[in-house]
Amino acid sequence: MKSHKNLFVQVVSFSNLLDAAHKAARGKRERPNVILFFSRLEDNLWDLGQELSQRTYRPGGYSTFSVYQPKPRMISAAPFRDRVVHHALINVIGPLLERSFIYDSYANRAGKGTHRAIRRFQWFLRRHRYVLKCDIRKYFPSIDHEILKAMLHKRIPDAETGWLIDRIIDGSNDQEFVCDYFPGDNLLAPVARRRGLPIGNLTSQFFANCYLSPFDHFLKEELGCRAYLRYVDDFALFSDSKRQLQQWQTALAGFLESYRLKLHPRRVQIAPSHGAHRFLGQIVSRSHRRVTGENVRRFRRRLRSWEHCPPANLRARIAGWVGHARQADTRALMESLREPLQCCALLHLPARSACSFLSARGSIVLPFGPALILSFNRYAV
Repeated sequence: MKSHKNLFVQVVSFSNLLDAAHKAARGKRERPNVILFFSRLEDNLWDLGQELSQRTYRPGGYSTFSVYQPKPRMISAAPFRDRVVHHALINVIGPLLERSFIYDSYANRAGKGTHRAIRRFQWFLRRHRYVLKCDIRKYFPSIDHEILKAMLHKRIPDAETGWLIDRIIDGSNDQEFVCDYFPGDNLLAPVARRRGLPIGNLTSQFFANCYLSPFDHFLKEELGCRAYLRYVDDFALFSDSKRQLQQWQTALAGFLESYRLKLHPRRVQIAPSHGAHRFLGQIVSRSHRRVTGENVRRFRRRLRSWEHCPPANLRARIAGWVGHARQADTRALMESLREPLQCCALLHLPARSACSFLSARGSIVLPFGPALILSFNRYAV
């Protein structure tokens, strides 16, 4: 395995920190902490570079909040200057580590993403008789710091870059406690080992991908599963033999235990591929894809609430959801949402602008960026 050295100079260079600051501020320019950092941008980046070079950098405290849809999770937000450091590190080590990822790993990678993973899932469904869907139980809170750091140090044996990686991992805030025991553990093992990465960090997302990269290679190269894909901790294996999938399930569960991870017992399923399968927020079958019912109901509730109390990023929120929904087969759904979308979009925009949104063909032209159009004649965006 090829290694990479002398990367730290690239990480702490002013040009890299400047690029990282602009990436960290993307979509957040109007937030007070971002405005404050950019008000003295050069001085702040110089100070940050000095702290990193002299190894006096200390991550700040996280602010946390909980979300409950689609499932309960704790989200942790690092201070803005720490997010600049995260981007600076990933700018340099990200492309190097990504070379070891398999093709069908879709999370947090340029040119991949949720919708490409769903399309690939459907492509595999059409070519195999059975599918094994799995999910790792409490993945982010279960990631073992010692195993993760050893894995990253082996791949990047550069002492200074390794110091920064350790500092970021060790600076993680406390996550949900997971009381799991593995072969060889003593009674105090669940509390003696540091575990958990904060959901919300760029580094956490990238390190979580790296943590399961050996698992990907195990399935592809040792078990010989050619039809396999993964998005973070959701993954699926395909085969024409149900018995083979059962054997693979036993083998992969044993491999995950060596990384102190366990499958979610209620989200492991072997099923015929000709049915409908829930995957990454959509219901996928061989012939079509649709958005889940609870997703649509949540969006309808948001639309009703936004009519009375619109968020600051109303247009971006509507565009984001419609962009997700249009990836599925949503002809009837988009027709049913035509009126509530029209009301919500026009209600909170200046009258002069609103008049230009309605086209003669029954479309709504919304200023969500360059010429973004909700066309209900074509049922597309």
